[in-house]
Amino acid sequence: MYEELKIKNNYDLSQTIAARLFEGAEYPWEVLSGIGDFIRKLGEELDKEEYEKRGEDVWVAKSARIASTAFIGGPSIIGKDAEIRHCAFIRGSAIVGEGAVVGNSTELKNVVLFNKVQVPHYNYVGDSVLGFKAHMGAGSITSNVKSDKTPVTINYQGEKITTGLKKMGAMLGDNVEVGCNSVLNPGTVIGKGAHVYPLSMVRGFVPAESIYKKQGEVVRIK
Repeated sequence: MYEELKIKNNYDLSQTIAARLFEGAEYPWEVLSGIGDFIRKLGEELDKEEYEKRGEDVWVAKSARIASTAFIGGPSIIGKDAEIRHCAFIRGSAIVGEGAVVGNSTELKNVVLFNKVQVPHYNYVGDSVLGFKAHMGAGSITSNVKSDKTPVTINYQGEKITTGLKKMGAMLGDNVEVGCNSVLNPGTVIGKGAHVYPLSMVRGFVPAESIYKKQGEVVRIK
């Protein structure tokens, strides 16, 4: 059921240190509530030759580049060769994958960034999962709470799928490209390889290997 939304069809789990987090889950939003506890457990298992513990429940790869002005709150794991730039604000419950970029003034909270994800300029990413090589253009954000504070639902082919979550941002599959200054509304799911035009307001499901031009205008990549 809902095959297009499933983890197995959108994410390469070999491209994240958090692969075990997804075990037993069918859809990516199901892992959001367990990110913090998973980090605390995994952090204690990390190779001390490759990672060092900095403060309470924060593990940083020795090969990662961290700007002196960045803030990293726990629980968090910053992967090998990741880059955390000037004034990045990592609030906690964040896994930043190997080779990922968290840019200037970008804020993360309760997220999994797979390897080589880029959120490089003025992004907010909360209660979200970003797949391998996903990229969010400058100023694009995930909105993770509905204005009426009711549980988030996912609009999928005219049907509303209940998540039971008060907070859910966006689920981006592998190689997704989000254009600058776009807003991904609560419950957005974007299939792997899809592209979103700049200045878009996205709600619901965007199929894999498609181009989102605007609401109601989505075309397949040729």
